[in-house]
Amino acid sequence: MGQRSVRSRRTLFERESELAAADEALSELTGARGSSGEPERPRGALLAFAGRAGIGKTTLLAEVRRRAAAEGCTVLSARGGDQEQRVAFHVARQLLQPQLAGAPEAEVRARLGSWYAIVGPALGLCAAAEGAPPDQQGLRDGLDWVLTHLAVRRAPMVLVLDDAHWADPESLSWLAAFAPRAEELPLLLVVAYRPDELPGHAVAFRGLPGRAGQRPIDLEPLSAAAVARLVREDLGTQADDAFCRECWAVTAGNPFEAVELTAKVRDRGLTPTEAGAHLLRDLAAAVKGSGLVARLERLGTSTVRFAWACAVLGTEIPPPLAAAVAGLGSEEAADAADALRGARILTGADTLEFVHPLIATAVYRAIPGGVRVALHGQAAWCVVDAGLGASAAARHLLETHPDGDTWIVQH
Repeated sequence: MGQRSVRSRRTLFERESELAAADEALSELTGARGSSGEPERPRGALLAFAGRAGIGKTTLLAEVRRRAAAEGCTVLSARGGDQEQRVAFHVARQLLQPQLAGAPEAEVRARLGSWYAIVGPALGLCAAAEGAPPDQQGLRDGLDWVLTHLAVRRAPMVLVLDDAHWADPESLSWLAAFAPRAEELPLLLVVAYRPDELPGHAVAFRGLPGRAGQRPIDLEPLSAAAVARLVREDLGTQADDAFCRECWAVTAGNPFEAVELTAKVRDRGLTPTEAGAHLLRDLAAAVKGSGLVARLERLGTSTVRFAWACAVLGTEIPPPLAAAVAGLGSEEAADAADALRGARILTGADTLEFVHPLIATAVYRAIPGGVRVALHGQAAWCVVDAGLGASAAARHLLETHPDGDTWIVQH
């Protein structure tokens, strides 16, 4: 089965003010602004976006990353994951590990200095020393030191955290405490989160100022006019007003749902006119929840099992690891991945991701309880077998039942 190409949508509708805020922050970061025409001293900041699921936070942050890279900034990025919240410093590793991994040990030691033995294990750069674990405040101090030195050495730097509401507590509390220091550094910290899903340990994070009157910038649903532009961009100018208006009504202006709805219309070969507008409500229901699960089940048992394995593994999923967890051969797994890409459930090649966190959550919650426990147990074995270490397996083991199994208890 060949992989069906999914059209990449680059247009951001009704996000002009958000992008203007990002451009202003980037200009201040790079020292590009000044009434005299002379570059000003670079100034960092915090830029926070808040909005409900599917409102376009990920697409907006992708555009911010693109613009930051175009301005010559060093870009660090991470994403919280629903399945990785129990993995301590998972987000910190996403941000900092790529800047240090792969360097000779001597160089890593030199760059981390006296913090090597404390910060190195938390970032997965070296094994933890025997004895008592490091003091948590000391570990956060060490991460402060590492990020501060990186920001100065690789200036100007932009740090982007998506789905912050799903970040692990250790990383989230560290970044919340560090964020006010961004203004003192050539560092722009950009975060996005669902305000109604921020966990209790993120109280400090919830209060961090953005650039809109010292509060986060709230993302609003799209207007009927914007959804009409989106529909016509994807389906053509033949989409009439009544059809576009119904697309807006059934999605409530949610960008993710609107994009997925137009994909379903295109897949079904539905003519985008008033005559077919009455079918949109049922199509919209198939985009999420039980409708999505039913669509997945129609792809076949092997494909469903592969999707379940990916949902258990979370983010940045290596296809061979997903195949091992699902118990599929390489060809069968490749066919399943192609089917899931074609159905707009997964994306990527060398590394797989769910098209949207809403889809990942729906697939994970659809796994029967006993099967989910078994898959987490299989994932733990596969992660260790792949050489990813006991810490990567730990979050899966927490979802299993030890039942006297000494291997599970030890890990």
